[in-house]
Amino acid sequence: MVNVPTTKLQPTGQEMPLVGFGLWKVTNETCADTVYNAIKTGYRLFDGAFDYGNEKEAGQGVKRAIDEGLVKREDLFIASKLWNSFHEKERVRPITKTQLEWWGLEYFDLFLIHFPIALEYVDPTISYPSGWKTLDGSIKPVRAPIQETWQAMEELVDEGLVKNIGISNFQGSLVLDLLRYCRIRPATLQIENHPYLVQHDLIRLAKSEGIVVTGYSSFGPASFLELDWKKALDTPTLFEHPTITAIAKKHNKTPAQVLLRWSTQRGLAVIPKSNNRTRLLQNLDVTSFDLEESEIQDISRLDKNLRFNDPIDYLETLPIFA
Repeated sequence: MVNVPTTKLQPTGQEMPLVGFGLWKVTNETCADTVYNAIKTGYRLFDGAFDYGNEKEAGQGVKRAIDEGLVKREDLFIASKLWNSFHEKERVRPITKTQLEWWGLEYFDLFLIHFPIALEYVDPTISYPSGWKTLDGSIKPVRAPIQETWQAMEELVDEGLVKNIGISNFQGSLVLDLLRYCRIRPATLQIENHPYLVQHDLIRLAKSEGIVVTGYSSFGPASFLELDWKKALDTPTLFEHPTITAIAKKHNKTPAQVLLRWSTQRGLAVIPKSNNRTRLLQNLDVTSFDLEESEIQDISRLDKNLRFNDPIDYLETLPIFA
């Protein structure tokens, strides 16, 4: 079994694995088996979300592993996220309870605000996952400030429904604003992070405030190719970039392992996914070797400030990173 280091979350002191399994784009048909096999491989952190539409199936995989004695609930670190259409304070607790029921859990180890965007409520019994649009196909923001949503998230902690709360896709100004009024500080900040989007200043801010950073889409454009997003299709793959391949060859590792180690060696958690058992193990084994500082700098110099997950690109509105 691969030994995966952990990082301590504040303010609870709970340990979170530095390497986890991301459930974005895992199909409903394969999700239960994928989660089960990931647990068998050694994964303990699973990163889910309402928007991924597969939480019930993910919970089935968890239940099978627990029932077979592979793990106990307390061995796992389960994260999920509050979707945009549930930001109004009266919506937060009910949907959290529903998501816990889908997972078959009594609590989440971590619950995040998925985007700093509040949209009109859509009944999940009518549309799931509801995505960005209402039933009439429009995008309708609502007047629910982040402070209102965060206070409802804090109440989830008070009630024991979640252990830690965090944020995702927040930029520096919003992080600083949240810290001015929060009663419970955010434990984590989840952001798009890869060599084409290094976000050094945002990461430095988070670390200075004791907020653990989790990077998603660690492989850059590779995560978005299957969506046929033009920006991803037009960008050279990191797996074949000569800087990455040369370092991988030197360390006798795969380009994916080098990309993940570039993150974990800088103290970031990562949440890659794979349906291939060999790559599952390779992606988990990304803390057993060290890159040279010069190699980390060489990879960081690939920065283009190139963001793939930007609502303005695929919705033509909600320019939250402007």
